[in-house]
Amino acid sequence: MRFQIPRFPLAAAVLAAAALIVSRGEYPWQRLSDVPTAGPIVVSDPYHTVSDTLQRGETVGALLARHGVTGLDLSALASALRFDPRRFRAGQVFSVRRGGAADEATQVEFRASPEQRVQFIRTANGEWRGNAVAVYWSTDTIRLAATITSNLFNAIDDEVSDATLDRQERANVVYALAEVFSYSVDFSRDIQVGDRFTAVVERRTSEDGETRFGRILAGELSVGGKAIAAFNYRNGGQNAFYDGEGNALKRAFLAAPVDFRYVSSGLSRGRFHPVLGVFRRHEGIDYAANSGTPVRAASEGQIVRAGWAGGYGRLVEIRHRNGITTRYAHLSSISVKARPGARVGQGDIIGNVGSSGLSSGPHLHYEFRVNGTARDPRSVKMETGAPLPKGDLVAFRQERDRLRLLLGPSLASPPARGLAE
Repeated sequence: MRFQIPRFPLAAAVLAAAALIVSRGEYPWQRLSDVPTAGPIVVSDPYHTVSDTLQRGETVGALLARHGVTGLDLSALASALRFDPRRFRAGQVFSVRRGGAADEATQVEFRASPEQRVQFIRTANGEWRGNAVAVYWSTDTIRLAATITSNLFNAIDDEVSDATLDRQERANVVYALAEVFSYSVDFSRDIQVGDRFTAVVERRTSEDGETRFGRILAGELSVGGKAIAAFNYRNGGQNAFYDGEGNALKRAFLAAPVDFRYVSSGLSRGRFHPVLGVFRRHEGIDYAANSGTPVRAASEGQIVRAGWAGGYGRLVEIRHRNGITTRYAHLSSISVKARPGARVGQGDIIGNVGSSGLSSGPHLHYEFRVNGTARDPRSVKMETGAPLPKGDLVAFRQERDRLRLLLGPSLASPPARGLAE
């Protein structure tokens, strides 16, 4: 037999109790206000971090001592973490964390490289322990494009914002582009106002928000109305740049043998010599550049002269294939490796820009001779770059087409306002 509890008496009891509470003016949720409450608790961090920069001529030990860091055997810890403390340069930033009852240094941190952060932590017994922490960088792809109004650097600097790449990284893009096209374009003589470029580059961003340029994936220059394209492709385990047909951009000769600011004079039948004060035949190209700028061998070959040569000043002459010789004059110094009889590779440093001999200021005098006759290298038909093996062409064309979509329409088409995306 099942029993049921009457509902109405229970409900009546609850209502009666509620009436009693109301008659007294008492509400349970109001009585909470009578309970004493504590004020907000403010917790202050007993530790603080200061940053300091290594000054010119200062040792790391002196910087650390300035912040009370004692007992840290930097050399021993550096050996364990595989970095060389002697490689620290002025401008290196150190962060020191201090605190505790004695307000002593408890942690030292610095960036050993863009990819690595090093931390030294003081243990409870006063010993220092070190560990290396990887800095995470993500990679994305951006497109850069601009019309040249004065030079390639200003074009990129004007069009690309700091939020996209900082100024130093924009300069690195310029240097990389100049290197990619160094076999096809002499940037001091060939680039003109109104020429255009586009480039697809990798941008890397660190977990701390830093950005830097990674590598060029593809690029295109419009020089005098002619479009020159370059596509980065991995062949035989190495990355290299190829034109749209799969021919390597690397050729037998560099378009220019020196990093330059501008060309002060070109090949001519007659030029007013600034030192002699007379008109005389000028059989070369003058690249005005800062004294000490490295001079590169335009192509592989054998050195036939290296030393003082009258009005040429310090001179290096290299014999190449097919009756071609190149001369590099007015050098401030000649590389110890550039001795007569020695072989050099393309791009090897053979000396430095100077003003030796009959020269009115720092510059490189460069001569390109074919069978003894001075020629403008732009007028000489050069060997084209080596083509990709036929078996690689299908894969190359797929990669080329992918990069072409990222580059946008060919610069052989009508110009459009450049953008940085």
